Amino acid sequence: MKKLSVFILCLCSLSTLGQNTDLKKLVSDKADALEKQVIIWRRDFHEHPELGNHEFRTAGIIAKYLQSLGIEAHTGIATTGVVGILRGNKPGPVVALRADMDGLPVVERTNVPFASKVRTTYNNQDVGVMHACRHDSHMAILMGVAEILSSMKNELHGTVKFIFQPAEEGVEPGEKGGAEEMVKEGVMENPKVDVIFGLHINSQTEVGKITYRPGGTMAAVNDMQIIVKGRSAHGAYPWSSVDPIVVSAHIINNLQTIVSRNVNVTENPAVVTIGSINGGNRSNIIPESVEMLGTLRALSTSDEKLLIEKVKLIATKTAEAQGATAEVTIPYSNHYPVTYNDPTLTAKMLPTLQATAGAENVVLRPPVTGAEDFSFYQQKVPGIFFFLGGMPKGGNAFAAPSHHTPDFYIDESGFTLGVKALCNLTLDYMANPN
Repeated sequence: MKKLSVFILCLCSLSTLGQNTDLKKLVSDKADALEKQVIIWRRDFHEHPELGNHEFRTAGIIAKYLQSLGIEAHTGIATTGVVGILRGNKPGPVVALRADMDGLPVVERTNVPFASKVRTTYNNQDVGVMHACRHDSHMAILMGVAEILSSMKNELHGTVKFIFQPAEEGVEPGEKGGAEEMVKEGVMENPKVDVIFGLHINSQTEVGKITYRPGGTMAAVNDMQIIVKGRSAHGAYPWSSVDPIVVSAHIINNLQTIVSRNVNVTENPAVVTIGSINGGNRSNIIPESVEMLGTLRALSTSDEKLLIEKVKLIATKTAEAQGATAEVTIPYSNHYPVTYNDPTLTAKMLPTLQATAGAENVVLRPPVTGAEDFSFYQQKVPGIFFFLGGMPKGGNAFAAPSHHTPDFYIDESGFTLGVKALCNLTLDYMANPN
């Protein structure tokens, strides 16, 4: 009886595998046919970008389209987020797929007919708005995935949850948003998500290629504020002061020893950067205090803890040694955990990416000291976040305009691979969730 049960299980597995092969051929055909429409969606989003927590037009377009596909759509999550739920006709796991929606306060300088001319107010300043990190393409790709998978509803072994997330790039001071708020508002529940996949297009990776990394792939980020308090004096009589500017200079120099002398950089990189220093308003007045703002980046939770402890110790003790005080706040306004690709899941799904793009086009990449709030989803369930090539073939990665700049540019021919990859990851995981 036991042998018979095993035999039946094997037959069922072979049947599912054969069925999945047929579905993936259908995915490829449908994705190729959808290429022009995905580009149209992307160009529309690009021409009409919206900042974090203000993606009202964007969210409306997405929700309406999901509903037209027969997908259950929920709106207003974490302000402007949209979640689509596609319930397959067969039992199985819940697979979440995520795309971010927000643009950046950047004035576009590219010479394309659909360039953004949008302006708005951000942090009390008049700014341009641009999809300078290609969230426009992420949304368009996921809409293509939704169309294809919804057409296969009768064959799906499980449920797909399409997460269109606002404010990945952050929000104005005093606001809340992004993946952390989506999680708090229950996006990973009802139905409970088992696994999540996401991608990010990259302007310095050639079209047709996918890059990935198991474990820590993007850094944890903490911003910080250091306020150094001394004693004010006339600039002509510095001996009457406890000069917070000089103390701050010593703190900045001493902070550089954290990475060079405390972090094992053979395992993971780390970053300690002071990006702003403000104090005083005249050349002949030593001020009473100085404010410094900076960022910390780490690829493991242990290194993240180390950086925070060392910054606090160095800043306070350096100030104390010179008769001043230092108040350190970490995080100051934002914190993202490490974007951590579950190693077991990554190894399991790597063949899917290789079969989709070609094994030679799926490349292991070094860790990135940039950060992504996709990490908040990965704190709840295993997930994979990978990178999709967007640089024209034969391009120079060092010359390609980088993300978050006015000249940022993406080759649209890479979108179809993104559609196929997310569809195939979903189908293969549903076929073998354990």
